[in-house]
Amino acid sequence: MPKTPLPIVIIGAGGIVKDAHLPAYQMAGFRVQGIFDPDIVKAESLKHQFPGLEKVYQSLSDLIADGISTGAVFDIAVPASKVIEILEELPDGAVVLIQKPMGETLEQAEAIQAICERKQLVSAVNFQLRYAPYVLAARDLIDRGHLGSIYDIEIKVNVYTPWQLWDFLFELPRMEILYHSVHYLDLIRSFLGNPKKVYASTIKHPKMPDLASTRSSIILDYDEFTQARIMTNHGHEFGLKHQESYLKIEGTKGAIKIRIGLSLDYPKGMPPKMEYVILEDEKGWQELPLEGGWFPHAFIGTMSDLQRFYQGEIEVLPHSTEDAFQTMKLVEAAYKSSEDGGTNF
Repeated sequence: MPKTPLPIVIIGAGGIVKDAHLPAYQMAGFRVQGIFDPDIVKAESLKHQFPGLEKVYQSLSDLIADGISTGAVFDIAVPASKVIEILEELPDGAVVLIQKPMGETLEQAEAIQAICERKQLVSAVNFQLRYAPYVLAARDLIDRGHLGSIYDIEIKVNVYTPWQLWDFLFELPRMEILYHSVHYLDLIRSFLGNPKKVYASTIKHPKMPDLASTRSSIILDYDEFTQARIMTNHGHEFGLKHQESYLKIEGTKGAIKIRIGLSLDYPKGMPPKMEYVILEDEKGWQELPLEGGWFPHAFIGTMSDLQRFYQGEIEVLPHSTEDAFQTMKLVEAAYKSSEDGGTNF
């Protein structure tokens, strides 16, 4: 947590703000100074649900003016296509947290990065999976050398996701990788860096023909020993028995297996579970007790580290827009592989 937390003003009053941003900030004790959304009724509804939300602004300009006067963090939680125009409205030097993805195309990501540099914004993208409790615990085990050299990461998501909860997704030419697997690409980058090669395929589901894609397979090759894989299927409508949602990390000295409970029985979700094994330890697989999960707890981390970086408490901002741009380049590479790859038979 930052030593002296800054107030927050939120732009956007959608489901992610209701389910994650506001609960996280309430849990952390952050002051949420106010919110604006073009749908004032929606914003007012959130104010009634979260008593700590101080004010509903009637215009974006009112929110910005108030945010400037108090030195607030601007928390932008709108569809990616709307981010550029909002950034242009913000004052130079503002502190900004941008909801993922960083634009809907690589060109938009480049434009966002250029604006942040030109206006000297202290900016980050809300790739909050990096801050889920089990990811922090996994990184700690790895940093302390318990797993040795990491050579394999696998993420599998075989679930039923009710995409109808997000109307705007049905209008997009790109969907699954851009709005979901982007989290996993970013997470893998945070452990292994940028890969040398990308192989990918992303396709539609016959019962979800109005969505650009809902299933993806992505392989990231690093060297002759190191690989990461992402496999997602959001159309498994056959009950919970065989649904899966996990992160597996293997190293030369040990391994980690994490159940990502949020994706199971969404939006209700299930508790996460983390197990690890160290080869030289005769105890075998052990469970590591966890407090909290991806939603809403990880959203505390993205906001906290942004504030800590701005106030000089840490020297590196892990989810900076500069780093996030590298993730967007990886997203673009995955789509290019899906469009151009494959061998006809």
